[in-house]
Amino acid sequence: MKSLDQDAEKEGAESEEQAYVSSPSASVSPDAPSITVTGRDANDASTCRNRSRSRGNPAKEDINFTVKQFTDRALHSNISGENVKRQEYERTLHIRGSDKVLQGRPEANGNNVNNPRSKMNQDTLDNGVKLPRKKKPVTVDTSKAKTSLEALKISIKQLKWKEFPMGRRTACDIYWHGVSFHDNENIVSGQVNKFPGMVEMLRKINMSRAVRTMQELFPEEYDFYPRSWILPQEYQQFTAQICMVKENDATANHTFIVKPDGGSQGDGIYLIRDPSDLKLVAGSQAKQGVVQEYIHKPLLIDKLKFDIRLYVLIKSLEPLEIYIAKEGLTRFCTEPYQEPSQKNLSHVFMHLTNYSLNVHSGNFVHSDSQSTGSKRTLSSVLYRLAAKGVDIKKVWSDIIALVIKTVIAVVPELKVYYQAEIPPGKPGPTCFQILGFDILLMKNLKPILLEVNSNPSMRIEHEQEVAAGVFEYVPSPVDEEVKVNVIRDTLRLMDPSRKNQSIVLPRPGAEPSEEIPTEADLKASSTEEALPSLCLKQVYPKYTKQFNYLRLVERIAALFIRFLGVKGNMRLGPTAFRTFIRSCKLTNSSFSMASVDILYIDITRRWAGTMADSREAGMGLQAFVEAFFSLAARRFKSLGQRQQVLALLEQCEAQNLWEERRSVSCSRTLSGGNRTHVAPLSPAPLRRPPYNQWLSCASQLLKPISGE
Repeated sequence: MKSLDQDAEKEGAESEEQAYVSSPSASVSPDAPSITVTGRDANDASTCRNRSRSRGNPAKEDINFTVKQFTDRALHSNISGENVKRQEYERTLHIRGSDKVLQGRPEANGNNVNNPRSKMNQDTLDNGVKLPRKKKPVTVDTSKAKTSLEALKISIKQLKWKEFPMGRRTACDIYWHGVSFHDNENIVSGQVNKFPGMVEMLRKINMSRAVRTMQELFPEEYDFYPRSWILPQEYQQFTAQICMVKENDATANHTFIVKPDGGSQGDGIYLIRDPSDLKLVAGSQAKQGVVQEYIHKPLLIDKLKFDIRLYVLIKSLEPLEIYIAKEGLTRFCTEPYQEPSQKNLSHVFMHLTNYSLNVHSGNFVHSDSQSTGSKRTLSSVLYRLAAKGVDIKKVWSDIIALVIKTVIAVVPELKVYYQAEIPPGKPGPTCFQILGFDILLMKNLKPILLEVNSNPSMRIEHEQEVAAGVFEYVPSPVDEEVKVNVIRDTLRLMDPSRKNQSIVLPRPGAEPSEEIPTEADLKASSTEEALPSLCLKQVYPKYTKQFNYLRLVERIAALFIRFLGVKGNMRLGPTAFRTFIRSCKLTNSSFSMASVDILYIDITRRWAGTMADSREAGMGLQAFVEAFFSLAARRFKSLGQRQQVLALLEQCEAQNLWEERRSVSCSRTLSGGNRTHVAPLSPAPLRRPPYNQWLSCASQLLKPISGE
């Protein structure tokens, strides 16, 4: 695979920011009844008196308002290479019957001080250049941060932002949650560091299903995820396949790893070599989980197996923006690696790289150095591999591709969760999230995805035994070096003031709606200039050209969301499914509405049995995708599966676009063409093309795919 860095477009030049500052001015009561003006135009005085009378407020004090104009003073400011001169005035207010004197600067045009345009003019010099205004500090609610609190505090301090550790009655700019989007239920604005549905989506079962769907469409692109079976639903299938393998090759003795669906930190993981060793029942309930092929021949360093913890930021879903931290962690096993056998299957310190397991090993080494010990920085490992002649650019390029493809696989379901939690038009926060990718390098340097963590540990201390049976948390320099930078630079990217200050440039090859902020946006303030360069590297939409063709399921999800109907719903009812079929014109003489109902019932019942925690009736997205694949296979039998799905997508999208335009046209006609909020229609007559044209269009679109 060609290095992605060679294909990326260069980012735009740095841009200058313009901000504002207001000059202090005297506070003048708008209710002043009688004002005498000297040194000013009589018309201005008359205007002031007329305004005062129109308010109808009786005079309390007689104020003598005297304006004294001084000689012009030049303000020499080196802005854009020009000397900017500005006249200044001084206003003196004498209150009769007292010794009080108020002084201040009036507006250049002599208008009322409460006029917002006048205040705006205060901030603008004669040549239109705007003076910098002191920016208010960004506010961060850290009351729900939990284990990431210490790293978050350090990051906020470095940014000179304002922390609210106990929450705040008024809204904050950013809310930092420790577990999920629902840690705080009363947020209607700002930004939250969790996406709704991310915890559920990255569970082992849902993750495996999402990747499996992509493997059906793009088997070669998604070969980085181990073959998986879902338990207990696919136990019989798993057993039959293993028996078949052993019948074909008596010497084959594969190893498998079993992971509980909601497990974390290595809890409940074990290795097996025979299906009979599976522990399918816990008490009276069946255990939900996945069983995967164990990855043989991992890359070893110092004879130890290790994995990579890479931090990935999803900055937004629409448009999709992905950043990867340039620095990560490597976690080492604490026993020398041996190929799995019946004797060592239970040696978790040899086969499992989870930090939470190995930290309890007597061989675990806590080190302040980034290149030694049982936890090291990713850069130190890559440097060591480079010294041995490994092509690090190729390794890094493959890891970037793995991350982008994985995010593309989970985004469709995330969008369904997002629209259910924050429907369009409903007030709510925007979201972002840091994910933890666990990646294993094989001996041939191919990266393998182990899992994705929705709540990666951001703790910057480690547990250490200071006496027999006595443990305490002590600082971990390696963790602090990596995690503080990730959190701080995530906050920098999510700085709400950047939305108003940043200058965005379209990137060639990006989606039309996607705009990429220049890196110069982060260098505007003195605080930013004092910080190091960003440790987060944008990889999408930077590499849109290489990976955009993979987003087929996301387009299916868009159809699914369109026909959900009720805001906040996540499941498609039978009526909505029928509406989808009619809108896309998918019925014919051999596929009637009765067949549609049978298809809906069959798929919905089967998926209802696999979703043990489901409380809603109807067809979820994964079931809808299966139905869509079935409809595509029925309609375009002569094509391969990917071509079938793409052809049906093109037909459904175009047909719905036709319906939208016809509906808008009818609405405009009925309203006499006065619906100004509707985009104008194309003057060309709309005509639905025949199916052979759909196939032709699909084949044209598939040309770049077949060339990958």
